[in-house]
Amino acid sequence: MSVMHNNKFLRSSAQLAVVLGVGLLVSACKTFSADGGMEPVSALASYELKKDVVAIRSKDDAQATRIVVERLLKRTLTAETAVQIALLNNHGLQAAYNELGIAEATMVAASLPPNPTISVSRLSDAVEVEIERKIVGNILALATLPTRADIAADRFRQAQLRAAEETLRVAAETRRSYYRAVAAREQAGFLAQAKDGAEAAAQLARRLGETGALNKLDQAREQIFYAEITAQLATARQSAASERERLVRLMGLWGNDLNFVISKSLPPLPQRPYSAPVVEVEAIRRRVDLQIARIELDALAKSYGLTQATRFINLLEVAHIDKTTRERETGERLRTRGFELELQIPIFDFGEVRARQATETYMQAVNRLTDKAVTVRSQARDAYRLYRSTYDIASHYRRELLPLRKIISDETLLRYNAMQIDVFVLIAEARQRIAATSAAIGAQRDFWLATVDLSTAVVGGGQGVGGASAIDIMAGSAAPEGH
Repeated sequence: MSVMHNNKFLRSSAQLAVVLGVGLLVSACKTFSADGGMEPVSALASYELKKDVVAIRSKDDAQATRIVVERLLKRTLTAETAVQIALLNNHGLQAAYNELGIAEATMVAASLPPNPTISVSRLSDAVEVEIERKIVGNILALATLPTRADIAADRFRQAQLRAAEETLRVAAETRRSYYRAVAAREQAGFLAQAKDGAEAAAQLARRLGETGALNKLDQAREQIFYAEITAQLATARQSAASERERLVRLMGLWGNDLNFVISKSLPPLPQRPYSAPVVEVEAIRRRVDLQIARIELDALAKSYGLTQATRFINLLEVAHIDKTTRERETGERLRTRGFELELQIPIFDFGEVRARQATETYMQAVNRLTDKAVTVRSQARDAYRLYRSTYDIASHYRRELLPLRKIISDETLLRYNAMQIDVFVLIAEARQRIAATSAAIGAQRDFWLATVDLSTAVVGGGQGVGGASAIDIMAGSAAPEGH
């Protein structure tokens, strides 16, 4: 009776294990998505950027993308078209989408039940031959499969948000590069006009000097002004070429695609600045890196619960054993079946080490999320203040300083032509006009860069890094000299 009872028990246990395994398999297993996990990335790009993104994974995808890029390059490039080209043609961004595909494969793999281990051994001596077949399955891994699959799904969601964040970063960097390139080109165009005027004045001074109507000091002043403008123009053209190349890299262009045309001047300022009384709230709600940190916290919480549940059992394996013995003399086969249960129990630390590690890791994530939230709020406030101040400064240049500088320049020229002032006063005024115009271009550029920084502070994509450009350097070098 005991033998029959044991056999029934084994059969019932095996059936229960099969049912449990099938149920876990159906509930936990994931499958590959049709778009490689790109749906959240496409949705965010459409909502936040009003742009299309595509993961190029076939020849047809590449050809379709190429047609769109060629069509956009035929127009005069704007900030919006430059961003769209970068999102379709930047191969670094495509590599980030490949990383998303790898993350999806990792998620699917984590949702699959553990593979059983099969072993076969053969032992023989002068009396008998023994053959043992064993199938080992990790029951603990199977039992925790739903939780592990859930954690893997969270990790995949993080990967999707990282791909979205990289999309936002490429878009923001392309916008910044476009505004810098256009500002550098506008500055070079302005200095080219100033150089033409300075060259004409220098030639006139040379002819007057030959007739004795202009002394050597005034001749030298005209010549040095022309030389200064020439050097500034060379610097501006070099800066414009470098900024254009940076834009080229972000858009992933080469060959004949490099012949695109950008605007000659920056866009005009909006009539009124954007009002954002709740910019902090919007940043906390929409920042992609905060969403990634929240998912990390959720995944760690689930992992912590899993660690607590398995802290006393590190390994639980069940082995089905099928053993056959054959005597050499009689040839009689003896077959033995059964199972083997193997447990590894930490008897020294009782799982406290793993539990402590899990607790500290979780609390570390909590503190990092809190710190990031504080940082995000500060960045949003600072970005909005910078946005408003750059708008006010650029508006001041366009509405007040440049009109006044034009009046002063025109009046100075009239007095010079009437021989009421000498050439040095005229040159000093020309230097001040160049400095004011360069500063106005720089202020307008800084405003558009600040709009990009405000967007990244609220949505994500990385903060811009300020720094002196050729426009700022030239504005300083064009300051009037003392007498």
